[in-house]
Amino acid sequence: MSDKTKSKSGAIVKGAKGSTGNLTTIALIMMNVTVIAGLANDVQQSFYGLSSVTFFLLGGLLFFLPTGLVAAELASGWSQRGGIFRWVGEGIGVFPAVACLLILWFQTTFTFGSGIPSMSATIGFFTTKYDWAVDFAKNSHTWKVTLPIMIGWLAYYWFCCFLATKGVKTFSKIAQYGVILGTFLPLGVMTILAVVWLCQGHTPAIDMAPSALVPKWEGMSTLALAAGVFFSFAGIDMNAAHIKDLKKPNKQFPLAIFVSMILALLIFIVGTLIIAMVIPNKQINLLYTLFATYRALGATIGFPDLYLVFCWLGMLNSFAALITNLAGPSYMLGQAGRSGFLPKFLQNNNRHGMPSRLMYMQMALMTIIAFIVFLLPNVEGFVALITQAITILYLTYYVLMFVAFLRLRYQQPNRPRGFKVPGGMFGAWLVAGIGILASVFGIVLAFYPPAQLAAEVGSGATYDLIIIGLLAFVFIACVLIYRASRKHDWADPTNQFAPFTWQIEGLKKPSKALSNIPTALLSEGQNPMGLPIKKHYDKDEMMKELPTGKDPKQGEVAAALLKKQGITEPSEPTKVALVGDPTVGVKTVSYEPEPVHTNESGDMIPQPTAADVSAAPVPTDAAADARRAEAEAKIASQDAHEYHNEAVALTDEAKDDATLSQDAHHVQVDEAEAHEAQAAVKSIDSINADRAVDPTKPEDDPSQPKH
Repeated sequence: MSDKTKSKSGAIVKGAKGSTGNLTTIALIMMNVTVIAGLANDVQQSFYGLSSVTFFLLGGLLFFLPTGLVAAELASGWSQRGGIFRWVGEGIGVFPAVACLLILWFQTTFTFGSGIPSMSATIGFFTTKYDWAVDFAKNSHTWKVTLPIMIGWLAYYWFCCFLATKGVKTFSKIAQYGVILGTFLPLGVMTILAVVWLCQGHTPAIDMAPSALVPKWEGMSTLALAAGVFFSFAGIDMNAAHIKDLKKPNKQFPLAIFVSMILALLIFIVGTLIIAMVIPNKQINLLYTLFATYRALGATIGFPDLYLVFCWLGMLNSFAALITNLAGPSYMLGQAGRSGFLPKFLQNNNRHGMPSRLMYMQMALMTIIAFIVFLLPNVEGFVALITQAITILYLTYYVLMFVAFLRLRYQQPNRPRGFKVPGGMFGAWLVAGIGILASVFGIVLAFYPPAQLAAEVGSGATYDLIIIGLLAFVFIACVLIYRASRKHDWADPTNQFAPFTWQIEGLKKPSKALSNIPTALLSEGQNPMGLPIKKHYDKDEMMKELPTGKDPKQGEVAAALLKKQGITEPSEPTKVALVGDPTVGVKTVSYEPEPVHTNESGDMIPQPTAADVSAAPVPTDAAADARRAEAEAKIASQDAHEYHNEAVALTDEAKDDATLSQDAHHVQVDEAEAHEAQAAVKSIDSINADRAVDPTKPEDDPSQPKH
């Protein structure tokens, strides 16, 4: 971006708005690869042999690039907490936004639910009895054999869930290295041993001629598994939130997307081709082919039990990854749910800052999903079915994102964006249109029972009915939860989600707005989502010059606007790190639990409610207001201990002033909850300011005591 460019609205934009320069291109590339790349889907794509290269290339160009570019623009324009929840809510509406978060929650639930029967079937690979392990995984067994093993793994999953509710951060840190232990290390070993394997004179099990790059057409069912290519590339939107940390986002982000795609393609293609070369097509099994590949390659150096090393290594890595990923989606849903979208009993955070009830509910649903395996001939068919259902959910999620992107181009054309998809409206339609078509095509493919697993999935009608049933369950759950939220006041006044832009501008739903005020400025000083809007803006209000600097809030224009609106101290958005779990192929968001405040005895101190805040009387004496503002400025620059002393001094002073007698009676400052008390003071000052601005406002009720 040039140092000074002019937008269509005529506003002067200096520099890259919101850019901090704290993130390098290399760092963003590695973050993208961490979230996306993994060996989870390589076995599924190895059925296609050399033509899998073509599928991965098409998936990268037709899905990965559009997704990355669109997510970058949305993140740079609407960077407040929420990610795709905010983007879809800004462009389409509240219900689709809530549905996106629920889709992510259910997608993770289905993935882990399918992992329980899968791990039960491959339990033999944790031993050196390879032949017995293969036989046990391939063949069906009675429930008397399968059920005890599944119960054992269920106990393991429930134990991981229990640990996750304790907020064990250590496992979250370990999981960040999952891309090394679960992807790069095994892929590197596979690549080296594959070269040795070829040098020893082994013949690849697939046709390596260039003509084999062209996929063979034998009906849609033969391409069904190719839908998994889109799932392989899903997740790039997670790191789009970090675009504001780039020094030159217009140049760095497209470059990072392109390089990330190349690295991801290498990981996917190399892993898939090695599997396809070593294991004949008819012997490929979704459950254990990766172990079979390790064993065959390990034999080249006289170590056939190599599979055992990676089996246990994956187990150790998954232990930490399970704890992280079991908590992540519930944490995200719980955060948004406090804006009024979840019942009160599901909004809890335990003393460790974890949404324990949501997590246990998710684990219970995973248990139910696991037992669907008994409706299909074997576990391999079950894994294929759940993978296709997950793919459909993920692609639906991205269709909503593409539609929201196009609508925001028309509804909020002047809203500042640190990055824009190049090519104007033509470029926007081209990129989003390709992404939508690719997603819809992937959804259609996923409904076809894969021809390669015809015997494993059994009846095609049963296969589709189970997928449709799972999708219908998710959709109905989204509708019921949203409709219930409209009939109840579930909003938590302490939630950290800013209102949508169209709500701040007084609109009932996403509509045309010509304003060029950055979303960060619109949301500053506002009540949280679900509560009445504190400061309304006109939907067509324009700024002659947009703020500059590392953060839009730091510019002089921004400061003037905030002062005009009666806002004195902007809040700092919480940063969320994003990771993926290459062990199980789940793309999720990690989290930083909210701080939990306790008293000297260790008991949790509850946060003040809306009633506590509103009960504080409003001071009307100008001198008292001035003293309060001075004390508040000192409080903001001191630690909790100094804040406590200052608050006590303020209370003593207020006792001598008749105009603050009731205020001193109600305002109690807790040392550990200083920032909550400060928020209450700000609310009181704002109400007083409104009265000062509107002299026609009726006098106080004479029945109430005077201040």
